[in-house]
Amino acid sequence: MLKIALGIEYLGSCYHGWQRQPSVDSVQGRLELALSVIADHPVEVVCAGRTDRGVHATAQVVHFETTAQRDMHAWQLGALSHLPGDIGVSWARGVGEDFHARFSATARQYRYAILNRIHRPGLLHGRVTWQRGPLDVEAMHEAAQRLVGTFDFSSFRGKDCQARSPVRTLEWIRLVREGDYIYLDLRANAFLHHMVRNIAGTLMRIGLGQRPVAWIETVRDACLREAAGFTAPADGLYLVHVEYPEAFGLGLEPRLPVFY
Repeated sequence: MLKIALGIEYLGSCYHGWQRQPSVDSVQGRLELALSVIADHPVEVVCAGRTDRGVHATAQVVHFETTAQRDMHAWQLGALSHLPGDIGVSWARGVGEDFHARFSATARQYRYAILNRIHRPGLLHGRVTWQRGPLDVEAMHEAAQRLVGTFDFSSFRGKDCQARSPVRTLEWIRLVREGDYIYLDLRANAFLHHMVRNIAGTLMRIGLGQRPVAWIETVRDACLREAAGFTAPADGLYLVHVEYPEAFGLGLEPRLPVFY
């Protein structure tokens, strides 16, 4: 039995999230179907982080096991030939038995892209979040720094979250503006369900001047979802990096989407 790891990128707009589900289209379902054709036996994949409906990825990582003998290019190019155009395989590598796409990961990084202008996007519909009101990026960045560290993130936890503990370590968070685009970048050991989107919605309330910077500490310490801002749309959210110990030899780097 061989274990193979793949780098996957996809636009999530047309899928009901990553996870395979009955009677709906999913990224996992599409990928497993393609790999099963190449392997000539049923294949199940495990991902580094399940993304919600409409969420994208530039650097998802998966692993699967197979008895089929194929070179790495065959896995990559073969899968691509059986996948729709909005799902890609960026690399394929053999890994040891001790590798696990989810449990071996030590950190994950997301980017949330906001288009901040008065008129809504056309070409980037579904790929960025549109906020027509002017956002104070400096205030948002200042507030975001008060989330760095190890905290109970229940205030930013989705109601359907299945994690055993709401405690997470947010290693860093930053916001930058490039023209009409604002990029919210976060790195943590792991994320709760809807955590990034709830942080983004809370920061946008501050950026719009609806709440002061210090409000985010009140939200953080309340440990109640009702205390925070709205859940920002899935549009514009990307999984951009998964980090693993050097011993696995993957050497992955963040892949950040940039818009102009």
